[in-house]
Amino acid sequence: MNRRSFLSSTGAVIASGTLNAFLPTTMAAAAPGGKPDHVLRIGPCSLDIGKGVTIKTLSYNGQVPGPLLRLREGVPVTIDVTNASSGADLVHWHGLAIDSLNDGAMEEGSPMIAAGETHRYNFTPKPTGSRWYHTHAAAYDDLTLGTYSGQFGFLLIEGKQRPAHYDQEINLAIHHWEPSFVPMVQTMREQSSNMPLTAGSDVGYKYATINAHMLGEGEPIRVKKGQRVLMRLLNASATENVVLSLPGHSFKIIAMDGNPVPTPRSVEVLSLAVAERVDAIVEMNTPGVWVLGSTLEKAREMGLGIVVEYAGQTGAPVWKDPTPQDWDYTQFAHAGEASKPDETFVLSFRDIGRRRGSKFDRWTINNKSWPEIEPLTVQQGKRYRMVFRNGSGDQHPIHLHRHTFEVTRIGDNLMNGLMKDVINVMPLDTVEVDFVANNPGDTLLHCHQQLHMDYGFMQLIKYST
Repeated sequence: MNRRSFLSSTGAVIASGTLNAFLPTTMAAAAPGGKPDHVLRIGPCSLDIGKGVTIKTLSYNGQVPGPLLRLREGVPVTIDVTNASSGADLVHWHGLAIDSLNDGAMEEGSPMIAAGETHRYNFTPKPTGSRWYHTHAAAYDDLTLGTYSGQFGFLLIEGKQRPAHYDQEINLAIHHWEPSFVPMVQTMREQSSNMPLTAGSDVGYKYATINAHMLGEGEPIRVKKGQRVLMRLLNASATENVVLSLPGHSFKIIAMDGNPVPTPRSVEVLSLAVAERVDAIVEMNTPGVWVLGSTLEKAREMGLGIVVEYAGQTGAPVWKDPTPQDWDYTQFAHAGEASKPDETFVLSFRDIGRRRGSKFDRWTINNKSWPEIEPLTVQQGKRYRMVFRNGSGDQHPIHLHRHTFEVTRIGDNLMNGLMKDVINVMPLDTVEVDFVANNPGDTLLHCHQQLHMDYGFMQLIKYST
């Protein structure tokens, strides 16, 4: 069963009125095996993100982001997820090298959790670093589902070593709210960090938040002069890439997607494509009241920002436009050629326009869309290079499940050592990444923009027997 047929069948059950979505938790099907280590509940939530602005969404445990989960690398964990929503759903443990059944993608064979039921996830978390968890359900034309909703949270896998010395840690998740269908006209481009080259139908948003509030609402980040603050930043938006700055400060990037970077660098501006994470140390040496937020004025007006307030400082939050600069992954990697792969896959991406009855374009990999596209076949232990050729005018944050890849080329620039699980491929650009087939089982590769994933931009990788 593919994503669309599953969603359709779920909708039919809802329409029949037989779904027990709103039964008390105690009446849901219990997961066997004793008390779990953690419990999550998918259910409706009312979120006050600003003065007079209330968002109705789905969340975990009635909060956005969901509960912070701190797990120990190599220590088995059980997590019970109860689905108190009106449709089937599941949870993806993004960035973990776990088995296909527990990974949380129905394309890999992970079970959907029917409304009113409880499912137990059992896995041994690895590797260490900043991971996250989120729904992996399809949305299609229903912009209340999938990653358009508030179903996301931080998942920190802790090892023996701290990543760096710091005095305070702050987790910041970016999300966009109240999506709607819009034409991708010039005015939309001006509001979006995605900056597509082509026109067409897309999704626009009315509001944006960092954690649960719009800029100027909620509590500020409170710091003291001389502190070293570890900021974990997550782009949990369904479709919007973002560019951020904190005037008077720089971000020393020490990890990307939870993995230490070979060459830590300080930058004034950082970019986060959908599903990317950045760990950065910020030296608090410029007292005042500042805005940490989007470099786009219209995005800040939507709410994309948070106030940073030094102890003893008062006044209106200050924003100053940073010096414009292009985001460059290569500065965090080693220069030079990576190890040779055993085999190379060339994957070309493009859209083929709308199909009858659809509001959105269909996406293809090598001219085929999910679920018609054949899987890639790999052998355990071998190193594979994937050449991503973006033949479209959109940016594509490409995510590989259950594995970490090494970024080996961007355009004409060879590089090595930068390990990620999401890479943003710019319009008409080519990016190469290598992964070792070291985690047998069905593995999903897809664009993490919900809009693209729902409309064909996925492919399975299968291990040969």
